[in-house]
Amino acid sequence: IREIPRPEPYRISDEEKAAGFKELFDGISLFNWTGNTTDYQVEDGSVVFKPNSGGTGNLYTREEYGDFILRFDFQLTPAGNSGIGVRAPLGGDAAYGGMEIQVLDDGADVYKNLKPYQYHGSLYGYAPAKRGFLKKTGEWNQQEVIADGSRIKITLNGEVILDTDINEVTKDIPAEKIQKGLLNKNGRIAFLGHGSVVKFRNIRIKEIR
Repeated sequence: IREIPRPEPYRISDEEKAAGFKELFDGISLFNWTGNTTDYQVEDGSVVFKPNSGGTGNLYTREEYGDFILRFDFQLTPAGNSGIGVRAPLGGDAAYGGMEIQVLDDGADVYKNLKPYQYHGSLYGYAPAKRGFLKKTGEWNQQEVIADGSRIKITLNGEVILDTDINEVTKDIPAEKIQKGLLNKNGRIAFLGHGSVVKFRNIRIKEIR
C-alpha cells in the first residue's frame, strides 16, 4: 500500500522569527484556533472554509491580541466573501462586537453596487480601501494587517490600501452610534465566514509593545 506523504509543518522565516513573529497556524492543525472547527478545515497546508449549505461561521484565535502585525496569504473563489475580525469577542457577531476588515472578490459583478467601505481591505462600515490590487481568483494574495492603537493599516500584495485612524473616521459620528467594538483594546482575531470557500495559509503574528 502506497503511503500518502504528510504535509510538512509551516515554519516562519528566520528573519521574521528574529523580528518577533510567531506562527498562528502550522499548516497541519487548528491547535491555536477555536470556534467553527467543522466548516473550517485543514487542507494542503491551508485553512479552508467550506460552508455547509451556504452557512456562515467564525474561527477565532484561542488567545486575545491588542496591538499586532498579522501576516497571511489568502485565496478567493469567484465572488468569494469573507472577513478578518479584529479585537473580537468570542461568540456573537464578531464583525460588530469587534471590527471587520473586508475580504472580498470585489471585482465580481454581483458586488458592483457596494458602498466604498464594503470593498476588499476596507474597515467595514467606516473606511474604504484602495482598489485594484487583488490578484485573480484562484491566485494567492499576501496581506498584512497592522492594528496599533486606533490606527489600522492594510497592505495587500505590497501596496498600502488602507491607512486610517478610528478616532478620525468616527469623530463626526455621535457616540451612541459608533460601533462599540471599534473601541475594544483587545480581543480575538477571527476568520469570518460569509458562505464562500476561502483559503488562508502562512498565518503569523507579532504583538506590538
